[in-house]
Amino acid sequence: MPDSLGGLRLAGAVPLDPKPATPPPPPPGNAGLATTGAAAGPDGASAGPVVIDVTEESFAGDVVSRSMQVPVVLDFWASWCGPCKQLSPVLEKLAVADGGRWVLAKIDVDANPGLAQAAGVQGIPAVKAVVGGRIIGEFTGAVPEREVRNWLDQLLSLVDEAMGGVPGAAAGDPARDPYLAAAEDALARGDIDTAVESYRVRLADAPGDTEALTGLARAELLRRVRDHDPADIRRRLAADPDDVDAAIAAADLGIAQGDVASALAGLVAVVRRTSGPEREQARAHLVGLFQALGDAEPAVAPARRSLAAALF
Repeated sequence: MPDSLGGLRLAGAVPLDPKPATPPPPPPGNAGLATTGAAAGPDGASAGPVVIDVTEESFAGDVVSRSMQVPVVLDFWASWCGPCKQLSPVLEKLAVADGGRWVLAKIDVDANPGLAQAAGVQGIPAVKAVVGGRIIGEFTGAVPEREVRNWLDQLLSLVDEAMGGVPGAAAGDPARDPYLAAAEDALARGDIDTAVESYRVRLADAPGDTEALTGLARAELLRRVRDHDPADIRRRLAADPDDVDAAIAAADLGIAQGDVASALAGLVAVVRRTSGPEREQARAHLVGLFQALGDAEPAVAPARRSLAAALF
C-alpha cells in the first residue's frame, strides 16, 4: 500500500479503539440520519442513507460493522469550526455522487469526545477512512474538492485491488465478525476490559460461538490475574489451604505463569477436600479454566479426569 493517496497522508492500518456496543434499533423515521442520499441495494432498492450521524452508542454498528461491507469515511467536525463548514458539504456531495460505494459517517467531536480521542483526532476537520474495522487512511483540514475526490478514488481502488471489493476479508473468505476482530485488537493492545466487552456483545448475538466463548474465558482470566496480589494469596493459603477464593486466585496465577498442570491439580485438590457451595465454586472455576485453555492444552484432559474422580 502506498504511503500517500492524492498527496494526502495514508496511515498504517490502525485498529479502532472505541468501545463496541450493541447497535441500537434505528429510531422512528430515521431520526438522526442525514437524508442527502441513499445507497442502492443489489436489487436497486434503497439500502439506507449514505450520509449518517454517528454517536458513541451507535459507533459499533454504524461504523465498525458497516465497514466490513463497504468503506466508511469518518468526518470529525464541530459547529464552531469554520473549515468544517467548508469540507462537510463537499464530503456529503461526493458520498451522494458515489451512490453507496462508501458511507460518510459524521461525528460531532463536542458531543462524542471519546470517539475523537480514540481515533487520534488532533485537529478538525479530520477525515479518516475505515475499512474492515480499521482506520487505513486520513487527512486533516478543508482541502479542495479535487484533492478529496482523488483521495477517495484511490482509496476505493486500493480496496478493490487488495481485497477484491470485500473490506473485511481476502477474496473468497467470509467477513470477519466485527466484535471478534475488535476483541482481538484490544487484546493485542493490552486493553483487556474492551476485549471482555466485545466478546460479551458477540455472545449476546451468537450464544453458541465457541471462538467467542473461549476468547471471553481467556480475557476474563487475564483480567483476574491483573488484579491478584501474589503475596496476599500466599499468605491466605498458608493460613487456610482450603480458602477457596485464594485457591482460585492461585490457580489463575499459576496458569498465567505457565505452570498449568500444577495450577489445575491444586484446584482439583480443593474440590476433593471441600463440600457444598465452596466445592461448587471451585468446580465451576475449573470448568471455566478448561474453557480458557482449550482441549489442545495437554494438562486439560488429565485434569478433567481428576475432577470427575473428585466429584464422584
